[in-house]
Amino acid sequence: MTVKIEVGAGGIPHNQIVIYGLVGSLVLIYLTYLNQVTGTEYFAFFGGLACVVALLWGADTIKHLCSYGLGTGVPSAGMIALGSGVIAALFGATTGVFAPIVALIVAAIIGAVAGLLANHVVRMDIPVMVISLTELAIVGAITVLGLVAMVGGTFNFLDLVTGTTVILGFAVKNYEASVIGGSIVAVIFMLAAIAIQHAFNACLGPGEQQDRTLMLAAECGFLSMIPVAVISFAFIAFIPALISLLVSVIGWAYTYAEYIKLSKRDAYAWLDAKPILEPKGGA
Repeated sequence: MTVKIEVGAGGIPHNQIVIYGLVGSLVLIYLTYLNQVTGTEYFAFFGGLACVVALLWGADTIKHLCSYGLGTGVPSAGMIALGSGVIAALFGATTGVFAPIVALIVAAIIGAVAGLLANHVVRMDIPVMVISLTELAIVGAITVLGLVAMVGGTFNFLDLVTGTTVILGFAVKNYEASVIGGSIVAVIFMLAAIAIQHAFNACLGPGEQQDRTLMLAAECGFLSMIPVAVISFAFIAFIPALISLLVSVIGWAYTYAEYIKLSKRDAYAWLDAKPILEPKGGA
């Protein structure tokens, strides 16, 4: 039997965040397809922004799930999200322009199965487990696909597995020099998994506030974008990679400053708070 532990009340309802996160991240990730249309790589940074929006949704989903007494389950939720997401994203990437939609569908199936196993086999019996793991798997897929598109300028599988090496002036295919062949997906996995779980894990407690938690999620997203942007210099042209880096740094600086402001606000609100008294006779 599980007991729901209430966290910060108020703010934007979770269902609204789901809608904003789903629609916003899909629109942003599809904007990277402008690279294919225009024959350039200038729109790669939109993949990173899709990741940030998805992480906002994911952080609130983890808060929603872990309010059922699963404080120590936050890291597990993040790893499940990205583990499912990698599978769905790579499968979706094989379908060309339909990649984000296919990845979303595959992720939803994987997440739902994981949720059913958790509730009916592991017997965790958490009311929101199935829907939450479904959401987290989708978030993981969008996050991986977005960051992969940011690195390689595309979410097309063939372009992600094929790189080139110049030998004696001739361009030769080199699969190890590709985004997937170079194991960049493994780096993306860890960056995104830490980012999705950190916000609520860091803000968890009686003073948790939704705006502070979500601001930290956005900050983590932009922070993850920075190393991905640096890596992208090896795979896309210099100017598009530089644009991605500038967007990442500016976004991180702004969200970090705002998070510090919100942290000071909430810390000040607790200055005169009374200590939590233990019941008579001990806990």
